[in-house]
Amino acid sequence: MTPKFQGVAVTDFFMGMKERNVAGTTEPLKDARVTIAGAGGLGSNIAIALARSGVGHLTLIDFDVIEMSNLNRQQYKVSQVGMPKVIALKQNLLEFNPFIDIEIHQVKITPDNIETLFADCDIVCEAFDNPMAKAMLLDGVTNFYPDKPLVMGNGMAGLHMTNEMQTKQQLSNVYICGDGYSKGVEGLMAPRVMVCAGHEANAILRLLTKQPVLAE
Repeated sequence: MTPKFQGVAVTDFFMGMKERNVAGTTEPLKDARVTIAGAGGLGSNIAIALARSGVGHLTLIDFDVIEMSNLNRQQYKVSQVGMPKVIALKQNLLEFNPFIDIEIHQVKITPDNIETLFADCDIVCEAFDNPMAKAMLLDGVTNFYPDKPLVMGNGMAGLHMTNEMQTKQQLSNVYICGDGYSKGVEGLMAPRVMVCAGHEANAILRLLTKQPVLAE
């Protein structure tokens, strides 16, 4: 008997979801592995973009739980307040794409666990809101995995012009997305956080499909 999902043959359902994707991206993306450090405003939006695009294996890392103040920009529901972010985000992602493999770690990333947590991925995605944590991850990943691409965010706060958001190449394998100056202390709103997350997700998809992240 042909396996079915929602009353449709699984293969047909899967291919139906890919019908509007860019041609030639399904195969490289379904075998790809991306680890996202942080499941807040950046991380939740990045994860949804990658899941919808068909990245086959996602690892989500975050120690935190969902608070009411997260709901203005993070991709969670009122019913999920109080839940660990990685558990809630996995639930939501599987609603968007039930064909992906999702691994979760409800832990705080430290210099001592970076080597283990990021060993199996093709690309590391940084989605922290703490500058010191960003620097720690940058140091750790470039030390343990110098050839592994790292996509980061820096500057997405306030209500500044979205056209200020850019993707830049910092090191040979490090890309930084954002405006580079705005700080979270001035407040974080959904639109600019989502724009920055879109830059990160698009950079990751270009890397996975062997396209240059920036114009050559």
